[in-house]
Amino acid sequence: MRLSTRNQLDGTVTSITRGEAMAVIRVRLNGGDEVTSSITRDAADDLELAEGSAVKVLFKSTEVTLGVE
Repeated sequence: MRLSTRNQLDGTVTSITRGEAMAVIRVRLNGGDEVTSSITRDAADDLELAEGSAVKVLFKSTEVTLGVE
């Protein structure tokens, strides 16, 4: 599959928390960092996600905000 999204990072699912309608997916990127994605439970089921699943994390954003103290 080819996508226009340029920010694509490979990772592995480390945990899935399924709620009634949503699922929170934690992914460890190949560099060691972790990211969290909230997707519908139906999408998580359709993708057959499980701990240990290899995934590609796609980032598409029009704004990135940083903060420091």
